[in-house]
This record gives sequence, structure tokens and C-alpha cells, in this order.
Amino acid sequence: MMSAVTQAVAAPRIRAPYENWRPPVIGVSLVVPVGADRLAVADLRGMLMLPGGGVYERQTPEDAARRVLSGPPGGLRLLRRVAVDWAQTRRRKVITHVLATAPMTREAVGHLIYRDPRATVRVLPTVRVIDDLPTQGRLRVLVGLQALATGETAYVEEGVVLPSAPPNLTPEWWGQRSPGT
Repeated sequence: MMSAVTQAVAAPRIRAPYENWRPPVIGVSLVVPVGADRLAVADLRGMLMLPGGGVYERQTPEDAARRVLSGPPGGLRLLRRVAVDWAQTRRRKVITHVLATAPMTREAVGHLIYRDPRATVRVLPTVRVIDDLPTQGRLRVLVGLQALATGETAYVEEGVVLPSAPPNLTPEWWGQRSPGT
């Protein structure tokens, strides 16, 4: 004889299909080269990550990047967008723009202020950063550095690097808020 608890546990789960009934979450991550073989990263109590933050309504990814890291003399010099990474979650799409800055000196990095006061900006060898970052951050660094070297923009969908921009990539969906960004 089955109890009510056993019957409830044995019942199959009904899964809702993925659908974008909420607007996408748009964010920005920064690849900050320091010299030829180092990167600046945010260290949040022992957890390394690329400096990043959200892109708000009517804000370009470039403006958001300048809000993430501030403080160097002359402002943060952004080179270009090196990658766009997106993933479909259960109810919304998450889009992350990866932007690269011009190479900085250690002295200039010392003036950087991260948006989260609990984190500090550290300069570490690129190899160590790649080893210590979580999988998604590691992929963004590797793809971003390769795109920076080749002059191309990389596109990553669900952790897979695409050979070219997908045909359904539109400026509105991509998070582009103004011409020329």
C-alpha cells in the first residue's frame, strides 16, 4: 500500500518550456591587460573575477564599463567590444558584453576603483587568472584575448564559441543602445 507521500514523490515533474517573458539581463565584463602578460582582476574576498556590472536602461555597454572601473587619470580607455556572450535561462536571456581596455601600467591600475567597495583590483599573471577564474570567466578571458589579438568580435552562445555572428543578432537584442556602439 502506497502512502500519499510516496505517490507525491513518484509523480513526474512537469517542465515549463523556456520563454522570454521577462526582458533580458544585460551586463558587461572587462578584460584589462597590464603590460604584455598580466591582467587586472577584481578580488572579492579571495574569489577572482573579471570586473563587471550591469547595463542599465538607456546606457551603452561602454558607459556601463566606465562605471565598473573608475579612477585612472584621463578616464578608462576602452579599446573595443571583444566578445558577446549570451545564455538562455528559464525565463530570460542573459547577455554579457566583454570589452577590452587599452593596456595599462601597474601604476595606472593602482588608481582604479572597482564599483564594489568589498573587492580590490589586483594585477596577476594571465596564466594564473585563467587557472583561477570560474569556467565562464575563463572562457570570456580566452575568447576576449584571442579576439583582441585578431581584431574580430567573438560570439559565445551557451558556452560555445560561434564561427560568426548569428543571423538573428539584432542591435536591440544585443544590448546596443546607440549608433556606433
